[in-house]
Amino acid sequence: MRISTPGRICLFGEHQDYLGLPVIAMAISLRANLTGEKRKDKNVIIHKPDLGETESFSLDDLNYTKPRDYFKSGIIVCQKEGLTFSSGFECEITSEIPIRAGTSSSSAIMVSWIHFLSQMADEPSNWNQQKIGELAYKAEVLEFTEPGGMMDQYSTAMGNLIYLQSEPYIAIETLNPNLGTFVLGDSCEPKDTLGILNRCRDARLEIIVKLKVKNPNSTIHTLNENADISDLNTNEIELYKGTLQNRDILETALSELNKSELNNENFGKLLTQHHAILRDVLNVSTPKIDNMMDAALSAGALGGKINGSGGGGCMFTYAPKNPEHVAEAIEKVGGKAYIIQKDEGTRITTHH
Repeated sequence: MRISTPGRICLFGEHQDYLGLPVIAMAISLRANLTGEKRKDKNVIIHKPDLGETESFSLDDLNYTKPRDYFKSGIIVCQKEGLTFSSGFECEITSEIPIRAGTSSSSAIMVSWIHFLSQMADEPSNWNQQKIGELAYKAEVLEFTEPGGMMDQYSTAMGNLIYLQSEPYIAIETLNPNLGTFVLGDSCEPKDTLGILNRCRDARLEIIVKLKVKNPNSTIHTLNENADISDLNTNEIELYKGTLQNRDILETALSELNKSELNNENFGKLLTQHHAILRDVLNVSTPKIDNMMDAALSAGALGGKINGSGGGGCMFTYAPKNPEHVAEAIEKVGGKAYIIQKDEGTRITTHH
């Protein structure tokens, strides 16, 4: 059996979802593929040729033996949903998605894995894409109490372009603007995802707690420039204002994306505004990524932003016209460029 799942970029709401704020994310035409079949014994063997490694364990021992022991957590989450597995499996995972670069390669693999397990169970389960996304989130984030939001799992599972709100309840809306092409640029700089997530998240969660004292009836969804911020220091005020600006940029973008005809220039400008706050307030960009951005904009891209937690990894630009020029400009300053568009969610591509 072969399962294919896309990577994703976050258009709006970067570094906002773990605060309970909405995001707009797009699945991209770079995909992870998982091919596998049942074995006669209880062993689970996963070949990862891209990384030159193989992982194996037995269904009889699913105790976690390393941080982020995802293949075991996926099985455990499926078992909690009532699936049973009386035989193991052997599979191979390959991916076109840049690794550890902010484009959700790990979530695409987890979504593929959950999708695969749903079909390999003693009684297969035809879960819909949203359900697969939810279980991938449980297996990847909740099982290991990590600081991420749920955008990556839902976005790669469901595909296309989604608006995802997680409070007061999970609601997902598919948007259908005619977007055209983007260019993804990988800086090839390693990044400290958890360190950055912890720094950006914890500082702002503390701010939200402080604001509650003087603004007891406000939430992160309703706070505005009239809030009493007298308890915050200069740094915190800047972070607070940046967070609200990002929240409001997303709202503007949502109404732009819902128009019958998208204004490409406006859409591009909103991406660039979002990037400026991520760069100047949250400090998650890097000189190399800013060089790639400048080069892309000079070559005709309409806007762009850093993608993912930042501190390295990828950026992307919106280039509905002449994406080849933009890709070339990014490569000239040392990035690796991919021309991408919106793509569909996780799917079974072959049955054996």
